Amino acid sequence: MHKQGLLAAALLAASAALSPALAEGERAGDFDYYVLSLSWSPTWCALEGDARNSPQCDPRHDYSFVLHGLWPQYETGWPSFCRTPHRDPSRQQTAAMEDLTGAPGLAWYEWKKHGRCSGLSAADYFALERRAYESIKIPDVLAHLERDVKLPAKVVEQAFLETNPGLDADEITITCKAGRIQEARICLTKDLEPRTCGADTIRDCRMRDALMEKVR
Repeated sequence: MHKQGLLAAALLAASAALSPALAEGERAGDFDYYVLSLSWSPTWCALEGDARNSPQCDPRHDYSFVLHGLWPQYETGWPSFCRTPHRDPSRQQTAAMEDLTGAPGLAWYEWKKHGRCSGLSAADYFALERRAYESIKIPDVLAHLERDVKLPAKVVEQAFLETNPGLDADEITITCKAGRIQEARICLTKDLEPRTCGADTIRDCRMRDALMEKVR
């Protein structure tokens, strides 16, 4: 084999060794920390929810950041759709989470993809999600945003840091999608204490004019 071929093979092998195993179906309870994902509801409605006629986007609601999920995470990568001995939640259990998630059915999907990986029962996982959500205060200026604004994503992060004094800049990341503020993601220990995010999680949106639509 030519030297170039040997080099390419070596690089490929090294890349495979460093890449996270995301084959799905990992063992429940085997993870390092959680990511609490808070979705900016007006963005989700504009990009997806309105087309689905989601009740979350009904004008009678005034959702700001809603619970997207509490995701078990490795230091690099994440497990998903894990094997667990626990029973899936009832419809009543998932419906009871709608006050945080906004959209019906989201709690069921999040349980299947992420909750099973926690190693907890559905009831305990949903209770932990609620505790995690309540542990982070949403900045008032964002929770009651009365007009559309364009701003640096860093401003949104700073608002969370000022409102949550125990939170550091390397423990939260703001994501964007389609030129809009999408989510705030906070890294938490298994005991729900803020902790440093993994390198693959702390990828801040660098937009300086991200659209943040008003709370509906």
